[in-house]
Amino acid sequence: MKKRLSKKERQENLKKRLKEDPFLTDEELMEIFGVSIQTIRLDRLELGIPELRERIKNVAEMNYSKVKSIGGTEIVGELVDLNLGENGISILETTEEMAFKKTNIIRGHHIFAQAESIAMAVIDANVAVTGVANIKYKTPVKAGQKLVAKAEVVRQRTNKYFVHVFIYAGQEQVFRGKFILVSV
Repeated sequence: MKKRLSKKERQENLKKRLKEDPFLTDEELMEIFGVSIQTIRLDRLELGIPELRERIKNVAEMNYSKVKSIGGTEIVGELVDLNLGENGISILETTEEMAFKKTNIIRGHHIFAQAESIAMAVIDANVAVTGVANIKYKTPVKAGQKLVAKAEVVRQRTNKYFVHVFIYAGQEQVFRGKFILVSV
């Protein structure tokens, strides 16, 4: 059995873990530290660490100002990481409003919109349009699942940017897209 940390040690470790990965949920932290969810929430409160949604929003706000090709508000999902001309990550919390009523499966255009907007955001161009999109929906996504889109600029030729986007729900890849974006 693992030795329990003192409150002070736990809180120091909590700060360190959230600095490394601000997207850890209270449930994940509960598992990591072997304490109740209430203990994690109290520790966060004492340390002035906001809840997950607020942490995501804070990280996203820092990245929106870097985007050149589209307006920050036009990105579907929260932009949590951006290295212009290289790569980026966005997170989309799916809702029942995005899903078909009968099946609770997210409509494809929401997933595509997340992929296309992160692809647009990562390129280092002032104005761009999608020239080609080769996409594949790999697994249905249910309402309530969190989608993490990872985009990478794999090549640039003159005014064309080749961007690959992979979207995951948990550890499972649910979508892949290969985009050619044209700077105009």
